[in-house]
Amino acid sequence: MTAETLPTLAAPPLAPTDTSMEVKASQALQKKNRIQVSNTKKPLFFYVNLAKRYIQQHNEVELSALGMAITTVVTIAEILKNNGLAIEKKVLTSTVGMKDENKGKFVQKAKIEIVLGKSEKFDNLMTRTNTATEEVDKHKE
Repeated sequence: MTAETLPTLAAPPLAPTDTSMEVKASQALQKKNRIQVSNTKKPLFFYVNLAKRYIQQHNEVELSALGMAITTVVTIAEILKNNGLAIEKKVLTSTVGMKDENKGKFVQKAKIEIVLGKSEKFDNLMTRTNTATEEVDKHKE
């Protein structure tokens, strides 16, 4: 048999070993349900209500904050947990280096990330809350 008469075999396509698409998809999902809390931009209950909506849509929410806003994140998490709406899945603390806008020098800031998941009672509690709100709205008319 000469090389010309040998059948050509197509190599099977290689399975992609690069999981960067999976990583990017995972990061995109994380960003969709992440709330970066500031203690100066919005009122506390703006974040509480936003977190409820994210839990409803994604079954979990990630709250994150730097520096002085950490107490606000902890308060939001405790409100949701104490009202039976969320369960704590993960708490991460770290420090991040950043440039101070006022002084122009490099500083370390504390960071917290709290992941909350949907509680078993979440849907039932949210339905009750929505029904009560509708009743109040009817009486206003």
